[in-house]
Amino acid sequence: MKFTPLKTLAASAVLCALSSTAYAATAAKVGDTEFTYGGYIKLDAMWSDYSAGAPAGTNVGRDFYVPSTVTVGPDNSSDAVFDMHARESRFNFGTATLLDNGKTINTKIEIDFLASAPGGNERVSNSYAPRVRHAFISYDGWLFGQTWSNFQNVGALPEALDFIGPAEGTVFVRQTQVKYTTGAWSFSLENPESTITTAGGGMAVTDDASLPDFTARYTHKADWGNLVVAALARQLTYKVGAIDADETSFGVSASGMVKLGEDNFKFMLTQGKGLGRYVGVNVAHGAVLNGDDLDAIDSTSGFVAYQHKWNSQWRSTFLYSFFSADNNTDLLALTVDPTKSSQSYSANILYSPVKRLTFGAEFKHAERELESGNDGDMDRLQFSVKYAF
Repeated sequence: MKFTPLKTLAASAVLCALSSTAYAATAAKVGDTEFTYGGYIKLDAMWSDYSAGAPAGTNVGRDFYVPSTVTVGPDNSSDAVFDMHARESRFNFGTATLLDNGKTINTKIEIDFLASAPGGNERVSNSYAPRVRHAFISYDGWLFGQTWSNFQNVGALPEALDFIGPAEGTVFVRQTQVKYTTGAWSFSLENPESTITTAGGGMAVTDDASLPDFTARYTHKADWGNLVVAALARQLTYKVGAIDADETSFGVSASGMVKLGEDNFKFMLTQGKGLGRYVGVNVAHGAVLNGDDLDAIDSTSGFVAYQHKWNSQWRSTFLYSFFSADNNTDLLALTVDPTKSSQSYSANILYSPVKRLTFGAEFKHAERELESGNDGDMDRLQFSVKYAF
């Protein structure tokens, strides 16, 4: 049996903190188990100008673009703020073990520091608590644990400096699930959770569903690119006090990538009833509580992105993203003016003097409108430096 000394394993563990998902490297091998690590270090510096006043410094929208955090109101309260952080930096660790039956069992765990409770402050320590992104086991077509929802096509996300990019226009969810993949098809049972607009106008996050969320997905790959079609069915619930309400939610999403020589075109279009947290980083809730019933909110969202490679070191992505909710105006008296639409435009320039080192600049203009007509916008200029290991 081949054995790697503990000192070598310890040194490899240290290197894990500077690794990249895209550039996984073998750290060590013990017997039939191979250990790998990956991740990257990323600096983000952002100047953001909000037409209706900047959100608080602790707001997640100050770290990356979250459509629901774009403030609305009169333009005379314009406010520009500057933020700098390295919270998107991430690290992952995985194993692959060859079993006696000839099959391989894989594990992966990945963390970063975004959208987590602060472990320190910006006055002294600038410390942040780690959060779990992925933690799963895969074996013989099955996956058990937390990773990207089967309803999401990660491969359709364009290259952007912003953490998500087309935030309002994409399905974006990581959660615990059981998934089975066979050929081009994959099916999953995933953790259920509902976001409901209550009679008082606030948001209730409920975990009362009696069934898991169900997804089915088909992936077609060809020389020209790929096409993914995914479907979602789930149960929205609100069980508080004497109220026991539920509603069926469903959605369909089509996305993919088309190769255009050295360039590429990526897209997504998603439509559904009560999608809520699955799209737009929860820019709209799944349903509105109407007495003892739930009224699911219809929505349509999507994006288009074109990436052009100027040469072997320079490239740019041009992106448009949108979200539109069909709110029931008869219920507006019960709500606090929900989001009607959100859209953003962005363009960037990326320079990689060597393969794993990237310098970039990106401009994003984002708009958000409420059902009442109140609106606001944000202009953000972002600079990033990223080194993948």
